Amino acid sequence: MSIRFKLQYWKDGPWLVGRLPQVPGVFSQGASLEELEVNIRDAYRIMLEEEAAPLSVPVKTKEIEVPS
Repeated sequence: MSIRFKLQYWKDGPWLVGRLPQVPGVFSQGASLEELEVNIRDAYRIMLEEEAAPLSVPVKTKEIEVPS
C-alpha cells in the first residue's frame, strides 16, 4: 500500500531541500531531485519507526496558552 504526499522543494546553494507539508518535521536534502526523493522517503520511514518505538522515559504533557 502506498500513500501519496506533495513534496515541496527548493534550491539552497548546491542542494535541493524538501519537505512533506502534510507531515510536519519531515525534511531532507539531495544533490538531485531523484536523491531528494529517496532521502525524503527515508526521512518519512524513520519518522514512522520512531513514533512506533516505545519511549524509554516517561513523557508528561501540559496545555499552555500562546498569544495569537
